[in-house]
Order: sequence, then C-alpha cells, then structure tokens
Amino acid sequence: MSDENQIYLPDSFLNLYRDARQRLTAPLADIRARYELCEDLAQQLEEHARGRSIHAHGSEVDLLLRYHAGLADPEAGFSAAEAVWVIKRLSELLGWECPALPGDEAPAA
Repeated sequence: MSDENQIYLPDSFLNLYRDARQRLTAPLADIRARYELCEDLAQQLEEHARGRSIHAHGSEVDLLLRYHAGLADPEAGFSAAEAVWVIKRLSELLGWECPALPGDEAPAA
C-alpha cells in the first residue's frame, strides 16, 4: 500500500464529490489531491487568521467571510463547495463559529 492511500479523507470532503446516488464523481486520486490542497490551505490560513484577528478591524466572522470571498472567486481555482469546506475547516481549527456562507446548502455546524 502506498503512503498516499493512507491519507484519511473525511466524509465532509468526500461528500463534495458524491452524486445523488452517493457515487464519487471524480477519481479517488483526484479527490485525494484536492483534499490535500484544501486541508493544507486551511492549515496555512489558520496561522494567518490568528495573526490577523488581533489586528483586524472587523470581527472573526468578517475575516472568515473575506477569506471565503477570495476562495469563491473563480480565479482562485477552488469550486464553490471546496471554498465552503475550507472555511468550515478553518473555523474548526480556530475554534471560531462559522458564519453562514454564500453557496452553503447545509447550516454551519
């Protein structure tokens, strides 16, 4: 078994790539690569957000919404669902309440 196959893919991320019949809509290797990208970004944004929250003129919610707006821009290279997932993951890492995000069908948990 290769190392990449040992990466745990959370259901919350896999669900971004499931159709109505719960089948994956992309090859698992592609999903794994997108997950690694999104998780790495959430980890990097955590460090950035912790530094900015002290100096930000807005609230934690404002900061998360600004990050989401940047990720949701088509030029950022993330799908709308991935942008929502990254921000939800970031809020989880920070221990902040996740605001309602544009394009999110499920309520923030």
